Amino acid sequence: MEGTLKRITITIGGVVVEAELKPTRTAHGLYEALPVEVKVHQWGEEFYGNVPGVKDYRETATTNVKIGDVAFWGLGGMLAVFFGPTPMSIGDDPVPADRVNVIGRVIGDPKVLHQAVGAAKMKVEKAS
Repeated sequence: MEGTLKRITITIGGVVVEAELKPTRTAHGLYEALPVEVKVHQWGEEFYGNVPGVKDYRETATTNVKIGDVAFWGLGGMLAVFFGPTPMSIGDDPVPADRVNVIGRVIGDPKVLHQAVGAAKMKVEKAS
């Protein structure tokens, strides 16, 4: 994965966003686990779903995330996409419930994910 940044597509409900992954071991592990389709959950303006078989190397374990960040929460094996404030937010920035490993970023406007609120599934694939 070194040298070239991988891209993924995330489909939630009828909304599709593309994200660029960071050149980290956790991001590479997620990429290798694709494609997956999982039950999606929502916590404030964060979508998340369990992606089994991905090791979290905790390269960037943090609670400091921004709108548009794509993160992996190793403890729960969850891939998270942040598109606005969460219940723990004080301002406009999302705050995850626990430290997450930021592995990528949505390309374009992540706020389009507001249109996916109430969706049941999240599909994550390698971008073509």
